Amino acid sequence: MFAETCFNEMYAPDGSVRPHYQAIAQWLTDTPQDRVQQMRQAAQMLFHRVGITFAVYGDDSGAERLIPFDILPHIIPIAEWRELQAGLRQRVRALNMFLHDVYHEREIIKAGRVPEAKIIGNAQYRAQMQGIGLPAGVYAHIAGVDLVRAGQGEYYVLEDNLRTPSGVSYMLEDRKMMMRLVPELFGCQQIEPIEHYPDLLLDMLRSVAPQGVHNPTVVLLTPGQYNSAYFEHAFLAQQMGIELVEGADLFVEDAVVYMRTTGGPQPVDVVYRRIDDEFLDPLAFRPDSMLGVPGLLQAYRAGSVTLANAIGAGIADDKSVYPYVPDMIRFYLGEEPIIANVPTYLLERADDLAYVLAHLDELVVKEAQGSGGYGMLIGPTASAREREAYRERILEAPHKFIAQPTLALSTCPTFVEQGVAPRHIDLRPFVLSGKDIVMVPGGLTRVALKEGSLVVNSSQGGGTKDTWVVG
Repeated sequence: MFAETCFNEMYAPDGSVRPHYQAIAQWLTDTPQDRVQQMRQAAQMLFHRVGITFAVYGDDSGAERLIPFDILPHIIPIAEWRELQAGLRQRVRALNMFLHDVYHEREIIKAGRVPEAKIIGNAQYRAQMQGIGLPAGVYAHIAGVDLVRAGQGEYYVLEDNLRTPSGVSYMLEDRKMMMRLVPELFGCQQIEPIEHYPDLLLDMLRSVAPQGVHNPTVVLLTPGQYNSAYFEHAFLAQQMGIELVEGADLFVEDAVVYMRTTGGPQPVDVVYRRIDDEFLDPLAFRPDSMLGVPGLLQAYRAGSVTLANAIGAGIADDKSVYPYVPDMIRFYLGEEPIIANVPTYLLERADDLAYVLAHLDELVVKEAQGSGGYGMLIGPTASAREREAYRERILEAPHKFIAQPTLALSTCPTFVEQGVAPRHIDLRPFVLSGKDIVMVPGGLTRVALKEGSLVVNSSQGGGTKDTWVVG
């Protein structure tokens, strides 16, 4: 199914430049390489000055790092984007219907399309959410859907991120940087805008306020400055003109959430939370959590506050639930999926387990609830010792793992130390669901900067590119 050769985003198989890359190809021809290098260094300095950094969990130094930025964009023709957009809307709509269903009637389980144990036994299942009605029936208000492109240029969904997806601040800052460094490239072609994302996000958050609230107060709840994505939390709050709060800034009284202000308590209607479920409310989840708000779940169940994303949405981004998403689309929408899944082996199945153990050197194996590129085995590049150690982990708890073919991810020209060279990429568009499903054209393109690497995550040394959707 997957070709050995990679799809090249810029060059056709005959070596010609694809039409939507003509402008950048001409710019590369006309611009001396040392000038490009200067731009690259200027971008790094500006990002550092603005404070666009992230922390790496498990890094004993505690140092924050810059995410490397590449000056050569990932370009998508608008007709191709429209097809992707339709597929993303379809997928996120079905995922929200699935989440509503599993916390209410469970029709998909009754129909035998998803095993009950896959839901009730899931670490992300929250029994406290059973029967709660949510505005517009939306659970995943902000979804980051990771797309990859295989050898023939066909797109696949690699994974869904429905808990607290991150990266949108890098998407916006990358665009600002490109407009600053190469304004001439924006003047000679139609590049679809993305700057209005914070406005779309705020409109969506306001649209899902509790019923009867006409001028909702929206806040962004952060774990604090030591969180790896704190820059993004502060950035988005500032861009939307809303308060950035920590758990200690909020309290619950009579099932209503209030924010402490210099003018006294102020009711809060919508909380855009960037804290994981288990830390949100020490009375309902982890009693040792210092990050959450005691009584928040009580207010949520009473319908006086909306949380985005909803508690319990993580069921739908568990990697062992991912293989069922095409069936969800058929079950809830009566449609065929527009964007396909990557074929996936569920290691709890005896046949799949036997196959994967026999082909560890060919496959990518992931933890079902892993994220950030941690806990993966990339069979073709792993050593025999690493594969053997991973085999032991799998055998201890097969149900905690999935496996997929090693995709020949598409490559995009990237400016590295040696000059311009192909590097593997993926794309994370951000889908906003309220009364409508909206998104800006493109998303965050992540690039594996190490030659031959397929791991694009920033925590694993990946970088980012601006993503242009061109008319």
